[in-house]
Amino acid sequence: MFKFALSAATALALCLPATGQAQEMDEAALRALVLDTIRENPEIIREAIELLRAQEVAAQEAATAEALQSQIGALHNDPNAVVLGNPDGDITVVEFFDYNCGYCRRVFPAVKELIKGDDNIRVVMREWPILGEESEFAARAALAARNQGKYEEFHNAMMANQGRASQASVLSLADDLGMDIEVLQADMQSAVIDAHFATSRELAQALGVNGTPAFVFEDQLIPGAIELDQMRELVAELRG
Repeated sequence: MFKFALSAATALALCLPATGQAQEMDEAALRALVLDTIRENPEIIREAIELLRAQEVAAQEAATAEALQSQIGALHNDPNAVVLGNPDGDITVVEFFDYNCGYCRRVFPAVKELIKGDDNIRVVMREWPILGEESEFAARAALAARNQGKYEEFHNAMMANQGRASQASVLSLADDLGMDIEVLQADMQSAVIDAHFATSRELAQALGVNGTPAFVFEDQLIPGAIELDQMRELVAELRG
């Protein structure tokens, strides 16, 4: 921290009006001047740190915005991702989620209500199992359920489930939904599912997403669980 502070103060000192004599000061004298400046004006360090943090935040926001623009096609139009709601809706929401993520389960009713209450919302489901082998098993089952026309039913049941998703609970739930378990397990090994996971990883890395849930409302990245009211406000702003 001291080295950082000294560097910040040095930079500030170099920005001060300088005479020819000041420019000829040797390094030791300059360091002494900087230390004296810090002792007499300690607020300089705080201001320099705040300025640096603000610059870092601005740079990160700019990088995220650029990444979103470059990935918008893959986010919105991946043919290997399930779309819930209106496939032709005017607002696209992308959700990265994991079936063993407690926050994903908590936000699930809001996502469901957003779709139910707005006929022009399309929600792209990005299965991103990051919480272990059981999460991957559940996500594979969900994507394989597409072949039996059961994805949305399976997804809703998984998100409403209170216990941790396990192989046994996943297959039991699929059986309760009337799915052919033997076919399901065969379909779970499809390379198409591997490709979906790979795309989720690539998109998350490009956007700097490091946890679930994470949402993209059109071209706005919203990490974390958010309330229904905030979702509706974002949609209204985008339409406005």
